Amino acid sequence: MPTDLSTILKLSVPMIVQIGKRTSNLEAILALGPGAIIELNKPADAYLDLLVNNKTIGSGHAVKVGENFGIRIEIIGSPQERVEALAGE
Repeated sequence: MPTDLSTILKLSVPMIVQIGKRTSNLEAILALGPGAIIELNKPADAYLDLLVNNKTIGSGHAVKVGENFGIRIEIIGSPQERVEALAGE
């Protein structure tokens, strides 16, 4: 069965910008509330990871866009690597 590539390219997929990771016990997580600060072992100016399907496809630095934050992509995988991330390979 032929695949209509234009239809596939219109699919919306979630992207995640990961600022860091931290492991914590359940008690500490349940104690979180508004105003809590979670310290990460990553410098503020370090690269942020860009993930699709929980696989890193690129990275960049945080930027301010008006009143919002964004990511300026500085490293991106090849189109094949990005498609493989979408496929979960």
